[in-house]
Amino acid sequence: MNTVSGPDWTVQVTDTIESVVGSIRDKTTVPAETIARALVYGIVIAVVGTAAIVLMTVGLVRLLDNWLKIWGVYGILGGLFTLLGLFLWRKRRPTGAR
Repeated sequence: MNTVSGPDWTVQVTDTIESVVGSIRDKTTVPAETIARALVYGIVIAVVGTAAIVLMTVGLVRLLDNWLKIWGVYGILGGLFTLLGLFLWRKRRPTGAR
């Protein structure tokens, strides 16, 4: 006595397994892949941004050095960086306020 009625049950079992595996993959692998991709791109952007800022600062020093004495360049850039630091210092929050 054969209780299985035809070869359709193999297709149904295969489709069920495929849908379960796809559902599990969508809930686990896809978010992990997205997070990993965001971390990699974030690190690359941070490194390239830092290098760009350093190179622009060096270029600005060299450009201003052509027109001014070196103490004038240091005074101008020192004043700019001091103002930027004071602005950022003012924007900080105490640790208890978070």
